[in-house]
Amino acid sequence: MAIDWGDYRCNGFHDELFVVPGEPRAAARHLVDYLGSLSAAELAERRLAAELAIKVMGITFTVYSEGRNVDRSWPFDIIPRTLAKTEWLKTEAGLQQRVRALNHFIQDIYGKQRIIKDGIFPAELLSESANFRKQCVGMKPRGGIWAHICGSDLVRDVDGTLYVLEDNLRVPSGVSYMVENRQVTKRVFPELFEAGAIMPVDDYPAQLYDMLASMSPRLGDTPTIALLTPGIYNSAYFEHSWLAQQMGIELVEGPDLFVDSDDCVYMRTVYGPKRVDVIYRRVDDLFLDPEVFHPESMLGVPGLMRAWLAGKVALVNAPGAGVADDKVVYAFVPKMIRYYLDEDAILPNVPSYLCMNADDRSYVLDHLDELVVKPANESGGYGMLIGPRATKREREKFRKLIMADPRNYMAQPTLSLSTAPTMTDGGGIEPRHLDLRPFILSRSDSVYVTTGGLTRVAMTKGSLVVNSSQGGGAKDTWIVDLEAA
Repeated sequence: MAIDWGDYRCNGFHDELFVVPGEPRAAARHLVDYLGSLSAAELAERRLAAELAIKVMGITFTVYSEGRNVDRSWPFDIIPRTLAKTEWLKTEAGLQQRVRALNHFIQDIYGKQRIIKDGIFPAELLSESANFRKQCVGMKPRGGIWAHICGSDLVRDVDGTLYVLEDNLRVPSGVSYMVENRQVTKRVFPELFEAGAIMPVDDYPAQLYDMLASMSPRLGDTPTIALLTPGIYNSAYFEHSWLAQQMGIELVEGPDLFVDSDDCVYMRTVYGPKRVDVIYRRVDDLFLDPEVFHPESMLGVPGLMRAWLAGKVALVNAPGAGVADDKVVYAFVPKMIRYYLDEDAILPNVPSYLCMNADDRSYVLDHLDELVVKPANESGGYGMLIGPRATKREREKFRKLIMADPRNYMAQPTLSLSTAPTMTDGGGIEPRHLDLRPFILSRSDSVYVTTGGLTRVAMTKGSLVVNSSQGGGAKDTWIVDLEAA
């Protein structure tokens, strides 16, 4: 039997493909009509083809479980998520605006701190920041760019409003899966790409390489670029090796590099030392340089900070950029946009309550059963409380955590995240909640935004947790040019 879209129910949520049951949105109409022409057996065949493609292509992610590292095939749903190009152009402009303001903020925080002196940003918020690096004070990277690569998470509420949920500025991950999702979808539904209305995403590695090369301290020469990985046991190692291969750059670990007496970074090769100009580092700040941070770190390179501060090597993202990758600092981004750019924010934040403020804290403690409470610097969906789904014991635990360290917690309303049709294990199609992570590349002269991004899906019915490490999956994201359709 073909899909009967009239039986698909959005259950009161904003659905990315349907306005109401049986009525697809303009950007999804061609996709919905095509899927409706397939039988259940044909859909099952396409799903199996996707699973086989993922295994053949070796697309995996690592889960840390019970002291073990487990590699698993990438969880993928074959029904894409669609957005119209007209809506995306506004989203793109909002993301460009946001990352410009964030780079201004980071440079200011490590420089004159005007935003604090002018009373826009609280000094105590900085003094208790887990990601402020005093070693970076006075530094100005090339072009004033600290967050060269940003992954901002977007969510849509029941009224259709697209919000920025958070900004990831330290070592944002997931972009390889965005590109590989598209490759798998092309294998499964090649006929849907014939019209050319689906905008491409496969230029990201080239855009990333150009951005990295532009940061080289030795302009005019072809730069030597290396991707610094913690190694094969890191959860994002697939992405590290994939990006290095796609860009044709070196994939290195800490012991492969050394800093000489001239404060330059060199790579050990069979032909002798070779100077490295740009390092795309996928190692956290505190493990980058044992001379400056954790002295026992085996992942970094002794002297690396010294080389960076001397301007002899570019580090992407710059150490210290995580000062803006803080869920409490996030609440001030609209004010940053107004302060640094003299503009109103194009994309809104999710309304937020900062537990460091007495009134906000009192409200949060009185409404723990209604709110999502997040620690300032956790990621991957860990360490947070989803109030409406939490037990009384879990809420009481968070009450004590908030009272003990209010600066470390913020809260937001429990949004009714948008949904999209998703194939279930039984072969049926049901709505599942999702988010979207576009990736933004910043250079001194331009800001590039991926055409769409990584759509993450909560594969469990009713769940709001989309992270792959906690049972989430992914979809291909289509930005559809309706004028070209």
